[in-house]
Amino acid sequence: MKLTISGGEIGVRPPVAKPHPGFLYEVGEEKFRKLVNEHYELIKTSDIAFLFPVNDEDDFAEAQKHAADFLIEICGGPDYFTQSRGEHQMVGRHAPFRIDEASRRSWLALYIPLLEPLVDEGITPEYIESFWNYLNIFSMWLVNTKS
Repeated sequence: MKLTISGGEIGVRPPVAKPHPGFLYEVGEEKFRKLVNEHYELIKTSDIAFLFPVNDEDDFAEAQKHAADFLIEICGGPDYFTQSRGEHQMVGRHAPFRIDEASRRSWLALYIPLLEPLVDEGITPEYIESFWNYLNIFSMWLVNTKS
């Protein structure tokens, strides 16, 4: 299994497919939230930390929860995000943040060491790849600043 980051550019929004629901089913909600939390912990010391509320524990924890809720819903789980935040509108929600292609790539790269070991835990590689493909393509939609 090879998780590669595709190149993106401002204003280009390729069609994106939701991840296979088998990913959430096999990982389970508790481990899924742990995955998102681990990703956020990596963000704290990354070159994109400035895009996140790393200096406010409550705001940071809320951002983690919203991210997990959103991704669980996208993967076919309960509609936690919609219940708490309303319609997705992720492009608009991210518009206030200056997200360039380099930041997108950094954000994605932090997921790779968390996703690859899931194969050894018995998660179907095709399901991991479907989740990765969603992140890879949809993250292109959020780029709003030239590098």
